[in-house]
Amino acid sequence: MAKVISLVNQKGGVGKTTTSINLAAALGKEGKKTLLIDLDPQGNASTGLGYDEDNFNHDIYDVLTDSCSMEEAVIKTKFKNLSLVPATINLAGIDMEFSNNMHKNMDFKPNEKLKEVIKAIEEKYDFIIVDCQPSLAISTMNALVASNSVIIPVQCEYYALKGLTQLLNSIIMVQSSMNPDLRIEGVLLTMLDGRTNIGLEVIEEVRKYFKNKVFNTIIPRLVRLVEAPSHGKPISDYDPTSRATLAYQNLAKEVISRNGD
Repeated sequence: MAKVISLVNQKGGVGKTTTSINLAAALGKEGKKTLLIDLDPQGNASTGLGYDEDNFNHDIYDVLTDSCSMEEAVIKTKFKNLSLVPATINLAGIDMEFSNNMHKNMDFKPNEKLKEVIKAIEEKYDFIIVDCQPSLAISTMNALVASNSVIIPVQCEYYALKGLTQLLNSIIMVQSSMNPDLRIEGVLLTMLDGRTNIGLEVIEEVRKYFKNKVFNTIIPRLVRLVEAPSHGKPISDYDPTSRATLAYQNLAKEVISRNGD
């Protein structure tokens, strides 16, 4: 049975998609069968692995609207143990689609659709990583309901904790009403520029606030990490000797150890 982990932060530019891609790839390299679900209409997790609309027939929107099965939408990538359910801009219309479904069917539960479709394939994987859009829209709520846990990326910059209260309140709401087993897998510090004092101050502040929920691994700010998606590769394949490759390998090992494997 797969462990479902969503990458969530309604603030953009925190390294969420970068982490989704590279954590999923690193888990695959650690021998774990991993599925990455792109749940962002921008589709950056898909293009970051080298897939655009010309490379597939179905996306996560088709799955959520019952136009195809989850299995039909899964792409087995060229990267070790890594599969992908891609996203396109079509996903931006899911709120309206679900709203229409609610009017037609009073029993339709819009926040539980992703959980329902994951059930069909969860036994095939060790980990399912969900890359959420930078908002608390209905697709993100679906991810929270479907997940066992969440990883919250926090960039090592000024105002890093700004807005996290709203996210934490949303997690608490989901725990209390729809998914009592949901927990915070960990807070991940990203985009650390070791040349600045502010980064070190943010690390101290985040660790003071979240305590042992903060991963030991910190993701550095590196040009190679920014370049990798434009080549359709995770950092481990684009630059195997990069410090970012080592960081994501360490993060994968932390995630695996936290899950008792």
